[in-house]
Amino acid sequence: MSDKLYDIEAAITEDVSRALAEDVRGGDLTASLVPESARGHARVLAREDGVIAGIEWFQRCFDELDPDCEIFWHVEDGKHVAAGVQFCEITGNARAMLTAERAALNFLQLLSAVATKTRAFVDAVDGTGARILDTRKTLPGLRLAQKYAVRAGGGYNHRIGLYDGILIKENHIMAAGGINAALQAAFALVQHQAPRDTMIEIEVETLEQLREALDCGAKLILIDNMSLDQMRDAGRILAASGCNGVELEASGGVSLASVRAIAETGVHRISVGSLTKDVKALDLSMRFSMH
Repeated sequence: MSDKLYDIEAAITEDVSRALAEDVRGGDLTASLVPESARGHARVLAREDGVIAGIEWFQRCFDELDPDCEIFWHVEDGKHVAAGVQFCEITGNARAMLTAERAALNFLQLLSAVATKTRAFVDAVDGTGARILDTRKTLPGLRLAQKYAVRAGGGYNHRIGLYDGILIKENHIMAAGGINAALQAAFALVQHQAPRDTMIEIEVETLEQLREALDCGAKLILIDNMSLDQMRDAGRILAASGCNGVELEASGGVSLASVRAIAETGVHRISVGSLTKDVKALDLSMRFSMH
């Protein structure tokens, strides 16, 4: 599991630059109707309960267009806000504020939605010892932002990308010549090329494959699309194997309704693709006035 988000500051810069470029291009025609020197004030309100995430992305949108703007937050990333609560105030050049509004809210609404959904899953498994993880099923170009939001919601990051972790899936197993061949190649890669702390995980689809993976020295095993009974059996097989330090990760069709039962089978990790790919923007609103 990745213990850090790589180059998050660079990601914020790139994300915001891209968002402003696609929205503004040569200029904001509508904002040009406002006097150039006019000053504005805005309040950001929550229209529904949620967990806030994406403050740096939101703030950078305004800073890029008006470096002298003043933004005061009543909340920080990872904190819950209730519907109707005002949690941010902005003062600055009115044109710049109106231009930045949509891009800034897009980031804040999306990332807060991810954090809110993650928190719901985390709360659902509270007390079981299971951890909630994200996946690579992210919106193109916003992976680090969404993985940051998962952390703000209390979840954990799986590998960031193909470059920082090895996840051997069924097609890799087939192409490599089997579970043992794939694992031995992975062990050799980490021994001689990749960083020594590189994650090595292998996916199994049957309990027999689980036994084989354990025999071959796997330390992190993804049990994919198994029933609750099969997950419990997997835990018993692991306990009987005498293999120390091995973790089981459940995945496949995990929902908020099913995640508690999955956690209670004794798995250590539960990866949930819907945290980042099936999200509905948190309803936030920016109210503007002349200062």
